Amino acid sequence: MEFLHNGFTLELCEGAFPLSTDSMVLSGFVHLPRQAKVLDLGSGCGTLGLMLCANDPTCTVTGVEINADAHSMALYNSMANNITDRLTSICGDLQSVPSLFSPGSFDCCVSNPPYFPPGSQNTNNTVARHETACTLQELFRSAAWAIRYGGDFFLVHKPERLAELCACAAAVQLEPKRLQLIRHRPDDPINLVLLQCRKGGKPGLIIEENTLKDRFGSPSDFYRKFYHI
Repeated sequence: MEFLHNGFTLELCEGAFPLSTDSMVLSGFVHLPRQAKVLDLGSGCGTLGLMLCANDPTCTVTGVEINADAHSMALYNSMANNITDRLTSICGDLQSVPSLFSPGSFDCCVSNPPYFPPGSQNTNNTVARHETACTLQELFRSAAWAIRYGGDFFLVHKPERLAELCACAAAVQLEPKRLQLIRHRPDDPINLVLLQCRKGGKPGLIIEENTLKDRFGSPSDFYRKFYHI
């Protein structure tokens, strides 16, 4: 069991990814309007949804997850934290989003998607790591369908695919508005990118940069903030 802030707990099914820095930094990057309706694409065991509910007591989160075991664990986590009215999960393919929801049903969309395209050399956790069930283009199409005009899509990814992320966003009228670059230490290469795209947004990109540790290896203020230390 993982202990989150504000008394929330997280159980993971066998084979699921442990609670990671990726999800933690994404939960801190997301800005929600009050009483936001959020769609989590590729929601796993409900990790990101739990953290958003812990951060904001007014939001509701619906997850879509293709793995039946992870979906079942997300429902368990919702029940265990007494938030069944705020966190739910649907077992399904991200490509089925247009058949599950009316267009513009959500204020925001979030995703910690697979990082690797099909055929890459990373062979661990194929569906969770590789775009075998949903490509990056399909992910953005589903997000654009689900969020209302003026709504935001937040995701975390690897820096080497940033150009592709922006191209996929532009293809479905999602405008990149905020980019956060994450390094482990000040002199390290960029390890993660966080991107916020707005449906129908005007051009204009804010770029931020943060490190997880200082040059001596101690947790940075940024790290302490999103880990609630």
